Amino acid sequence: MIIRILSEGQFDVPDSEVDKLNELDSALESAIDSGDDDAFRDALGQLLGRVRETGQPVALDALIPSDLVLPDPAATLAEVRDLLNDDGLIPG
Repeated sequence: MIIRILSEGQFDVPDSEVDKLNELDSALESAIDSGDDDAFRDALGQLLGRVRETGQPVALDALIPSDLVLPDPAATLAEVRDLLNDDGLIPG
């Protein structure tokens, strides 16, 4: 699955990571729901870190559509809240 992190680029993440990414996404949603900025920062950092850790960077000159788009690491709680849908940032 191709995941774009805004302001960083795309990563080719194995499909086997979806369950772990969903766990991290749930923690991010909980932090947003509680309005806890510290927990939000931590959860967003963990989610983006997992994508970077398990994914392979996609070449900058490659034209591959992204399956998912995740927020910039500097995004605010309010900005990410606006991006959420019923499934969070990661469907499933």
